[in-house]
Amino acid sequence: MSAKPIIPREAANRDIEQAVDYYSSAAGEQAALGFIDALEGGFRHIASHPATGSPRYGQELDLAGLRVWPLKRYPYLVFYVERDSHIDLWRVLLAKRDIPASMQVDPWS
Repeated sequence: MSAKPIIPREAANRDIEQAVDYYSSAAGEQAALGFIDALEGGFRHIASHPATGSPRYGQELDLAGLRVWPLKRYPYLVFYVERDSHIDLWRVLLAKRDIPASMQVDPWS
């Protein structure tokens, strides 16, 4: 099976920018680069093995096909849906957030 391209929604891009900005200002450039590395590693895994993400939040929120993958070394969760031709990246959220409430805010953007 070949890797599928990951196509982020606007909300996912905003989440990533906010996380990088936070790590850069709070912990420095190395922490921000480490987050980016962890995110890229998560993306590689999801692109090659999308079915391995947990369907927990998809079931909890009644969002068919929604899966989540945790990042290594960073407390973030990657939310996505596998499509026929790509991975639809919905959000990248801090695990401590109220996930159901965060996913209800304009989940289609």
